[in-house]
Amino acid sequence: MFVALIAKDKPGALEVRKANRDAHVAYLKATGVAQAGPFLDENGDMCGSLVILNVTTIAEAQEWADNDPYAKAGLFESVDLQLWNRVIG
Repeated sequence: MFVALIAKDKPGALEVRKANRDAHVAYLKATGVAQAGPFLDENGDMCGSLVILNVTTIAEAQEWADNDPYAKAGLFESVDLQLWNRVIG
Protein backbone atom coordinates (compact mmCIF):
# COMPACT_ATOMS: atom_id res chain seq x y z
CA MET A 1 0.00 0.00 0.00
CA PHE A 2 1.08 3.56 -0.56
CA VAL A 3 1.32 6.05 2.30
CA ALA A 4 1.91 9.77 1.82
CA LEU A 5 4.08 11.35 4.48
CA ILE A 6 3.28 15.06 4.61
CA ALA A 7 5.63 17.03 6.85
CA LYS A 8 5.79 20.74 7.60
CA ASP A 9 9.02 22.27 8.88
CA LYS A 10 9.21 24.29 12.07
CA PRO A 11 9.32 28.04 11.35
CA GLY A 12 12.86 29.27 10.78
CA ALA A 13 14.29 25.76 10.40
CA LEU A 14 15.76 26.05 6.89
CA GLU A 15 19.33 25.74 8.21
CA VAL A 16 18.40 22.53 10.08
CA ARG A 17 17.01 21.17 6.81
CA LYS A 18 20.13 22.12 4.86
CA ALA A 19 22.46 20.65 7.49
CA ASN A 20 20.67 17.28 7.38
CA ARG A 21 19.75 17.14 3.69
CA ASP A 22 22.56 14.80 2.59
CA ALA A 23 21.68 12.26 5.30
CA HIS A 24 17.97 12.54 4.44
CA VAL A 25 18.55 12.01 0.70
CA ALA A 26 20.83 9.03 1.44
CA TYR A 27 18.05 7.59 3.64
CA LEU A 28 15.51 8.07 0.84
CA LYS A 29 17.77 6.24 -1.61
CA ALA A 30 18.69 3.45 0.82
CA THR A 31 15.07 2.71 1.72
CA GLY A 32 13.68 2.80 -1.81
CA VAL A 33 10.83 5.27 -1.41
CA ALA A 34 8.41 5.54 -4.33
CA GLN A 35 8.62 9.34 -4.70
CA ALA A 36 9.83 12.27 -2.64
CA GLY A 37 10.44 15.99 -2.74
CA PRO A 38 10.31 19.17 -0.71
CA PHE A 39 7.48 21.65 -0.40
CA LEU A 40 8.53 25.21 -1.26
CA ASP A 41 7.47 28.51 0.24
CA GLU A 42 6.68 31.68 -1.73
CA ASN A 43 10.43 32.48 -1.91
CA GLY A 44 11.29 29.07 -3.33
CA ASP A 45 12.87 27.88 -0.07
CA MET A 46 12.26 24.33 1.18
CA CYS A 47 9.67 24.28 3.98
CA GLY A 48 8.38 20.71 4.22
CA SER A 49 8.39 17.27 2.65
CA LEU A 50 6.19 14.94 0.67
CA VAL A 51 7.34 11.31 0.66
CA ILE A 52 5.37 8.48 -0.92
CA LEU A 53 6.16 5.20 0.83
CA ASN A 54 5.32 1.74 -0.49
CA VAL A 55 4.79 -0.27 2.70
CA THR A 56 2.73 -3.18 3.99
CA THR A 57 1.42 -1.49 7.16
CA ILE A 58 0.94 1.99 8.54
CA ALA A 59 3.24 0.93 11.40
CA GLU A 60 6.01 0.38 8.85
CA ALA A 61 5.40 3.91 7.52
CA GLN A 62 5.60 5.29 11.08
CA GLU A 63 8.87 3.44 11.67
CA TRP A 64 10.26 4.91 8.44
CA ALA A 65 9.16 8.40 9.54
CA ASP A 66 10.70 8.00 12.99
CA ASN A 67 14.07 7.03 11.48
CA ASP A 68 14.22 9.83 8.91
CA PRO A 69 17.29 11.99 9.65
CA TYR A 70 15.10 15.09 9.36
CA ALA A 71 12.83 13.78 12.11
CA LYS A 72 15.79 12.86 14.28
CA ALA A 73 17.13 16.42 13.85
CA GLY A 74 13.83 17.87 15.07
CA LEU A 75 13.07 19.63 11.77
CA PHE A 76 9.35 19.02 11.58
CA GLU A 77 6.52 20.92 13.19
CA SER A 78 4.08 18.24 12.05
CA VAL A 79 4.10 14.89 10.26
CA ASP A 80 0.97 13.26 8.88
CA LEU A 81 0.73 9.78 7.40
CA GLN A 82 -2.12 9.32 4.96
CA LEU A 83 -3.09 6.23 2.96
CA TRP A 84 -2.79 7.13 -0.73
CA ASN A 85 -4.12 5.58 -3.92
CA ARG A 86 -1.94 6.13 -6.99
CA VAL A 87 -4.09 6.69 -10.06
CA ILE A 88 -1.53 8.17 -12.48
CA GLY A 89 2.24 7.72 -12.50
